Parts: sequence; C-alpha cells; structure tokens
Amino acid sequence: MKIFITSHAREEIGRRNISIAQIEAILKEPEQLVSGYSGKKVYQSRVLFENGQTYLIRIIVDENASPWKVITAYRTTKISKYWRET
Repeated sequence: MKIFITSHAREEIGRRNISIAQIEAILKEPEQLVSGYSGKKVYQSRVLFENGQTYLIRIIVDENASPWKVITAYRTTKISKYWRET
C-alpha cells in the first residue's frame, strides 16, 4: 500500500511522540478500522509506550486519494471512548 503523509500529519506525529514505524505498522495491521467523518477511515491500535501506559493510536486516512493520504494521527488514553466492541 502506498501512503502519503501530509506535512501537517508529520508535524503532529513528531509532536505527539509517535514514530513513523508505529504509523506504518498500524496501517499495515490495525486492531480496528472504523469510519470517520467525510468518508475518512480511522486506523487504530492499542500500543504500550515506554512510560508503561497503553495508548490508542488513531490515524485518520483519506483512502479516496491516490496514494492514500494520512491526514493526522494522535494517541489518547481514552480508549473506551473510541474502541468499538464487535
């Protein structure tokens, strides 16, 4: 899969201490894929960080673009807010 990470997304990923390797791994094998606003897709996985805290990393992707465009990504401790039980 080819992806393009916008400059905004790169800035936010760096500021939020998320690695490009984490982004690539989640895009390749997300724990969940949910619908977002305006037709965007949200790839999300729970990740244990060095501080011992588990965060949900959420990556907002425009799959209608070619290549796919990563709009932004962030991590949150509010896993239950975003996690969808199946």
